[in-house]
Amino acid sequence: MRKDILRLSLLLCCLLCTFLTIAQDKVGADQKSKQTKAAPIKAYGDLITKNTATDSGLFIVHKNKSKYFFELPASLLEKEILVVSRISGFVKNLNFGGAGMKSRPQQVIRWQKLDDKILLRSVSYNSVASYEEPVYESVRNNNFEPVIMAFDIRAYNEDTTAYVIDVNPLFTTDVPMIGAISQRQRKNFEIKGLDKKRSLLSSMTSFPKNTEVRHILTYKGNKLPDNNLTGTLSIEMNQSFIRLPDEPMMPRLYDGRVGYFSISQTNYSLNEQQAAKRRFITRWRLEPKDEAAYFRGELVEPVKPIVFYLDPATPEQWRPYLKQGVNDWVTAFEAAGFKNAIEARDAPSKAENPDWSPEDVRYSVIRYITTDIQNAQGPHVHDPRTGEILESDILWYHNVMKLLRNWFFVQTAAVNKDAQSAKFRTEVMGQLIRFVAAHEVGHTLGLPHNMGSSVAYAVDSLRSPTFTRTHGTAPSIMDYARFNYIAQPEDGVKDFYPQIGEYDLWSIMYGYKLIANAPSPEAERLFLNNWVKERADDPSMRYGEQRRNPHDPTAQTEDLGDDPVYASEMGIANLKRIVPQLLEWTSEEGEDFAELKELYQQIFNQLGRYTRHVATNVGGVYEYRKTADEEDIVFSPVEKFRQQAAIRFLNEQIFETPDWLIESAIVQRIEANGSINRVRNLQMQTLNRLFEKNRLERLIENTALHQNAYTLINLFDDVRRGIFSEFNSEREVDTYRRNLQRAFVDKLIEMTRSEDVSSMRSDVGAVARAALVAVKKSVRAKIKKYKSGMTRFHMADLVQRIDKAMKK
Repeated sequence: MRKDILRLSLLLCCLLCTFLTIAQDKVGADQKSKQTKAAPIKAYGDLITKNTATDSGLFIVHKNKSKYFFELPASLLEKEILVVSRISGFVKNLNFGGAGMKSRPQQVIRWQKLDDKILLRSVSYNSVASYEEPVYESVRNNNFEPVIMAFDIRAYNEDTTAYVIDVNPLFTTDVPMIGAISQRQRKNFEIKGLDKKRSLLSSMTSFPKNTEVRHILTYKGNKLPDNNLTGTLSIEMNQSFIRLPDEPMMPRLYDGRVGYFSISQTNYSLNEQQAAKRRFITRWRLEPKDEAAYFRGELVEPVKPIVFYLDPATPEQWRPYLKQGVNDWVTAFEAAGFKNAIEARDAPSKAENPDWSPEDVRYSVIRYITTDIQNAQGPHVHDPRTGEILESDILWYHNVMKLLRNWFFVQTAAVNKDAQSAKFRTEVMGQLIRFVAAHEVGHTLGLPHNMGSSVAYAVDSLRSPTFTRTHGTAPSIMDYARFNYIAQPEDGVKDFYPQIGEYDLWSIMYGYKLIANAPSPEAERLFLNNWVKERADDPSMRYGEQRRNPHDPTAQTEDLGDDPVYASEMGIANLKRIVPQLLEWTSEEGEDFAELKELYQQIFNQLGRYTRHVATNVGGVYEYRKTADEEDIVFSPVEKFRQQAAIRFLNEQIFETPDWLIESAIVQRIEANGSINRVRNLQMQTLNRLFEKNRLERLIENTALHQNAYTLINLFDDVRRGIFSEFNSEREVDTYRRNLQRAFVDKLIEMTRSEDVSSMRSDVGAVARAALVAVKKSVRAKIKKYKSGMTRFHMADLVQRIDKAMKK
């Protein structure tokens, strides 16, 4: 029996070995087959036939049926090339910007040859060193460039000075470097992967300094932004490959006291006994035609001016205003010593220049985009080595006119006949377009938003016809200082627009004025620092960084003037004038009430802006940037009297029911119900803003650091007394106030139960609990005065809510 088992085991082992040998031979044969199939090198004429469509430029690109090839000259290997990935096909709800938006930060690549392959490698400029310094080798070795893709060489050109590669896989597979969607979008849309069969190349075009590739990436997903029924998300992409300048421009150092977009590098060549960070501004390369005259102080034209071409699709009636928005910057460049430095032109016709294309990186274009997005954008493409701006395509969305209409209406219609209708005259809309165009051009010049600008002008100055005629609404058009909502009917103001101001001239001077005998960024530093310090005491020269939730009330979006309470009171006075006229100003025969509904909501939105401007003073901290060679501090708390005034404003204007907003003639034409929710949302937003974590922490810290500070207890007591003021006079509590009081009690309860560790360790929970006790005591003392009805029921409910919360 054992012998039989042994024989059977030996037989099975033999069979298994035979099977494994056959399987290994098959695998080896498959691998050999794959190796022999691996893109054999062909004769150039066999691969690039007479039927192949070819376009020459930065790369020579070929198309043979559905196959696309790059022909890369050997001289281009190891050269640094910029890649800009944009979404070119609009997909609704995919992102805010739509077509033309970058899907990835711009990146640098280089092509390398390794044996019979061409490697595509990603280059980072986060860490740099001078080629001449020994430390360069260490930086290079410690920042090893990842290989994005390896391509077989499919052919050599006739004199073997160029390599042909099949690039289809780069654009039809899921390559993160040039992908269409972010990780967050993948999660939100429940993307299951890329469908290679439905991802394809659509076109390639080559120009002297760039090559453009259009391709479609098709994803499968469950919760897609549009056409979810199909389970398919197809996104058209445009990849720009741009040759970086052979001679890099000398960069200019960034200064946090002057607003510029910037790039950061860690430079290991600097003798600073640490990994030193350097930050350069982004700017165009402007060089004077006559350098000697320039440095004598004469205005000189640049060798190459900044030129923006209008998209041929731009409607004729808006072209003059878009051009004016560009040309308005001519004066600013004169402050930097250049004349005629910037201009707008119509795109040449096919007859004038058959080779002109908006895709050519040699041309910057204001692109006219027909989507329902209410926006415009001024991005730019820059050299990551130096910050040199290489080109810019302003994205001008057709529906920005609706946004402009809404702003201009709610901010000026009370005193401005030009704004007292749902549709403006061409000349009026044209001036609004001019303003936005100038703002977006500012971005393309390197300028970010300057939210610290508008505070330089006194509120009363914005009520002056002569001042507003010459100054607009703020010292910088890069502020979000929209239109003059402060001017009252009796003031006689006729000019409501922002305009390029004194700060804009100064910022262009900082970025573009050339400095003689300064051969390096470090040599320029002394001059630049002195320029800034010379203007340090001028409030109109101040830069205030844009923040999503600012701590500084003097650096906010959408605000005007130096006193947010006074300015907002003037704004509300004007809103009260608009509401009774809203029905008349929006009515049009044969039309429904869609415009009435939208502009009525815009009134609420504008009031919400005033509320935010005022609330930021509570727990606010001023920030005025300084360097070590300047006197004074950087951060200081908002004065106590301003914080007290802010809470008084909010109690009177927001927490007291704004009855003037509830216009039955409007409400009964636009909705079956909604007024209560509109008011509740406004009040809840204000409550949440006042009692947000960061604000409460600043109040605690300011109390610890400063005498006579506005305290956490002050805030809770002042708001509580305002919200429950009816109980002092034994008035009935209306529906809106009942909602508010419940919301306040719920907010207090929430703060006593916070799971946030820092909040639990602070005084917030204790003060919130004390406020609940005070509310309960106040309600119990007055409840007997109300014999029946909703007020009594409401008060009993409040006591029950508080008791239940405090038992836990």
